[in-house]
Amino acid sequence: MAFEDLVAISADWLKSLEVASSTGDATSFVSHFHLDGWFRDLLCFSWNFRTLSGSEQICRFLTEVVEGKPRLEHSGLRDFKIDDHTANAPSPFKLPGPQGIEGVQGAFTFTITKPAALGRGFFRLTQDADGKWKALTIFTNMQDLVGHEESSANQHGLYEGRKMTWEEDVEAKFHAIEADPTVLIVGGGQSGLTSAARLRRLGIRALVIEKNARVGDSWRQRYPNLTLHTPSYQTSMLYTPYPTTFPKFIPKGKLANFLDSYAVNQELCIWLSSSIVSTPVYDSSSARWTVEVQRGDKKVVLNPKYLVLATGSGSPRIPTWNGMDEFQGALYHSDFHKDAEQFRGKRVVVVGAGNASGDICQDFVAHGAGEVTMVQRSATCVISSSAAEQTHFKSPFPDSTPIEELDFRNNSMPLAFLLQLTKSGGIQHVKMLDKELHDGLRKAGFNLTWELSPGSGEVGLDGFLFNRQASGTSGFKFVLETMLDIGCGKLIVEGRVKIKQGQDISHFDRDGITFKDGSKLSADVIVLATGNEPIMKTTRALLGNEITGQLPPEVMGLDSEGEINQTYRPSGHPGLWFATGPFVISRFYSKHLGLQILARELGIV
Repeated sequence: MAFEDLVAISADWLKSLEVASSTGDATSFVSHFHLDGWFRDLLCFSWNFRTLSGSEQICRFLTEVVEGKPRLEHSGLRDFKIDDHTANAPSPFKLPGPQGIEGVQGAFTFTITKPAALGRGFFRLTQDADGKWKALTIFTNMQDLVGHEESSANQHGLYEGRKMTWEEDVEAKFHAIEADPTVLIVGGGQSGLTSAARLRRLGIRALVIEKNARVGDSWRQRYPNLTLHTPSYQTSMLYTPYPTTFPKFIPKGKLANFLDSYAVNQELCIWLSSSIVSTPVYDSSSARWTVEVQRGDKKVVLNPKYLVLATGSGSPRIPTWNGMDEFQGALYHSDFHKDAEQFRGKRVVVVGAGNASGDICQDFVAHGAGEVTMVQRSATCVISSSAAEQTHFKSPFPDSTPIEELDFRNNSMPLAFLLQLTKSGGIQHVKMLDKELHDGLRKAGFNLTWELSPGSGEVGLDGFLFNRQASGTSGFKFVLETMLDIGCGKLIVEGRVKIKQGQDISHFDRDGITFKDGSKLSADVIVLATGNEPIMKTTRALLGNEITGQLPPEVMGLDSEGEINQTYRPSGHPGLWFATGPFVISRFYSKHLGLQILARELGIV
């Protein structure tokens, strides 16, 4: 189909949708969807993240009364225009799955009446039985509050007409932040840094506290051979892509150094070697927190309005078995793996079958361990890096397209709909790409799955990643393990990493592990690649039972509509926010965190 035809189809449909929106006609608005269409809204119709499926749900949402008016009329979306000058101009699309759904997709811009804001949307149109173009999905997203747009000021590098230097300007801003931070961000990893950079561009004073002595130490301190398992173009930081000289899979030390420089270049106010030392207290009358921070050898009391927890994936999850204290060899969690060389020629057992386990098994093989055995307690979702690049990374992330445009397009797809497509057969293409690897793994005794629970449907990598973030990065009774394979699979297939599968551990003894079926594994070193605790456990330790008891039970994971639990959206407690997840999540949703905090500062919410 010619580009002019794609634009014409899109423009006709969008013009009709605008009439329905501007007149507040919810029935007409909903008629622009297929009966089983999907609507995803981020902050345009409510100060939350919502996904609705089916005409009835969408109509109910748009007709709910807000300040005396139906929601569609209250928000007042107008001025719809095709966004035909970007990478998301109208184009053909085809969705994964046996149905082979094809149609026209594209972005559009609009204004919001209440609050006064700018928005951007994305549609996917297909023809119904009568040949009419209707929406399979519509996404509406708040971009900026009018009069408070994200700033790129001072990029000319001149400060106060050259009356002050850059260093003096930064120092003055830091003094203002430290004297009265509007936002206190706990954690200086990629999520905390991204949130701070975004808030700075929105004119909000944000102070980051980081327990380590240097930005990036949370990566530096991890096991030696760690690299990102996702390509660099997919994991770039907000505002600052990696240099073109960086490798595709960035080593942890290189990433750590980049994060350190990012903090400097983004002019982020960070207190290092700093942590919260007593349970923060929220005063509802003043709408401020009282937070006692140990900064080096000094205690400082801060009173921010907003507390953002960017504390990462949780503390190491260390299961306990009888006899662990009797084991005569080395026993430690994978977070504390430092030196495989010292175990050259030794018998190694790694408990767990996810990313960390695969990396550590590779490290031991590379450093001449005598025997390496992986204990797989249940099944693992495995996808090779090459297959992931074709289906998840390279396809939606071509080098020529700005990362902001790709983030927007990818987030326009309702997650629940994406998982539905995967369950209905979309995973088959991915499995075919890895057929040789999967066949070899099965032959070696490795158990594969693409289901979160038996019979629940194959959701593949996307479903596993979102759910394992909520339950911790690995389970104990039911293990949600994912291996984005960058080499360990080949070692398993070749027999250089052996597999002990499907048996629960009974106990440890001085020589190794005994399983419940009576079999044994002797070892000189045992590494527990058993993941990390859920974020809520870290939150409870930090905030105490009273505040944590007011929150939903999970951070990350998906709610009943398919939106991410609590993350970058209202947490359930005033003044408390969570910022977590992989690079792609923080890069996109940090804007929504900033807009919600800004709206509260302006008295809009």
